[in-house]
Amino acid sequence: MSKYKIGKIVRGHVTGITDYGIFVSLDEYYSGLIHISEISHLYVKNVADFVKIGEDIYVEILEVNEKENQLRLSIKNINYKIPRDRKKKKIVETPLGFRTLEYRLPIWIKETQKKCNYSDYDTQK
Repeated sequence: MSKYKIGKIVRGHVTGITDYGIFVSLDEYYSGLIHISEISHLYVKNVADFVKIGEDIYVEILEVNEKENQLRLSIKNINYKIPRDRKKKKIVETPLGFRTLEYRLPIWIKETQKKCNYSDYDTQK
């Protein structure tokens, strides 16, 4: 029994691009084709405008052929692009820590009260 089921969205690796579709490898046993008609609801002039070889994408499984370990795939109705990992920034604590917030918060409250005409409202109850 296959781990791939119709309707499931899985991650794949683009291994080839032709005029008629995109070849995708899902693991060491299964591969599939995204036919040009399953790329977009609009007219597709150039398949290479949608993906690049070597790119990882999400695909929706339309059909599973267990005998051949092949899948019929689609990206037409899903958000298929996998976001690239952003560079992570190390969090550097300021020397003042939360003291900056402790100092600025009363000032921000008073500024907001003035904007909203709540200057008579007593916040120190």
